[in-house]
Order: sequence, then structure tokens, then C-alpha cells
Amino acid sequence: MLRILGIDPGSRITGFGLIDSDGMQSVHLTHGVIRLQGEALPPRLGEIFTRISLLIEQHRPEVMAIEQVFVAKNPSSALKLGQARGAAICAAVQHGLSVAEYTPTRIKQSVVGTGRADKGQVQHMVRMILGLSENPQSDAADALAVALSHAHSHTTLARCSADTVGRSGL
Repeated sequence: MLRILGIDPGSRITGFGLIDSDGMQSVHLTHGVIRLQGEALPPRLGEIFTRISLLIEQHRPEVMAIEQVFVAKNPSSALKLGQARGAAICAAVQHGLSVAEYTPTRIKQSVVGTGRADKGQVQHMVRMILGLSENPQSDAADALAVALSHAHSHTTLARCSADTVGRSGL
């Protein structure tokens, strides 16, 4: 089983979700949100780094999967989101984790079956796939969806590699 930390970055709320997965079956470990206080961005970025570092130290994931920045209407928001992603990625790299990045469309496609799914659909499918008793908060559900997307992609890539190696006789 691969332990995956999924991150839905945000400069005010960063969602996280941890799963163990063999690509076919995924087991929920924990999920939640990091709520960031204050107006100044640098201390919030430091808090993202610190809290994700603590999650990594506590749960020992093997990989972190994170949502890529999408271009929003507000460039300032997109820049803050990119900085929040950077803080999370730095925490992962500092702890020796590999980092996988996925677009929002690919995550939704992987978990819901359509890249245009809304937040409610993502929450529902995450709940169903992981057997949760209720829908997780939307940022935590998005983070779990990122982790599930990596679990599905990782397994597919591993199978393709094994198939290619098998065919080439290596």
C-alpha cells in the first residue's frame, strides 16, 4: 500500500487528506483543513509549511499529491494560491517526499468521471469511495480527491511500465 498525502492549497484554508492505496482499494486515514489567520501572507505561508511538516512527521506518507494552480480571474488570488502551493511543496521536499501535481479537471475526472464536476459531486464521490459516514468539508474532500487521483494515476502508470518492460523483454 502506498501512503499518499493529498493537498488542496489555499492561502486562507488548505485542505489535507491521507489515504493508503494499492490503486484498486483506498483506505481513509485522516483529513481536515488548516485554517490560516491574520492578514499578512508570510506568516500564513509559514503556518502551511509548519502544519504540513507536522502531518508528514506524524503520518509518514511516501508521496504528496497537490492540485495545480489554475488561472483565476483575479491575478492576485492566483499568485497567493501559487505561494501557498510552494509552501506545501517545500514541506514535502524538505521531508524527502516526491511530489505529484494534478490539474483540477484531471482530479475531478479521476474521482467523479467528469472534469466539470461541482464541489458537491466531489464530496459525495470521495465519501462513497472511502466509505466515510458523511461528506467531508469541501477543502478536505478536494484534498482526498487529489490523493485518490494520484492513487489511480500511479497504478495506471505502474501497469503501463510493467507492460512495456514485459513486451520489450527487459
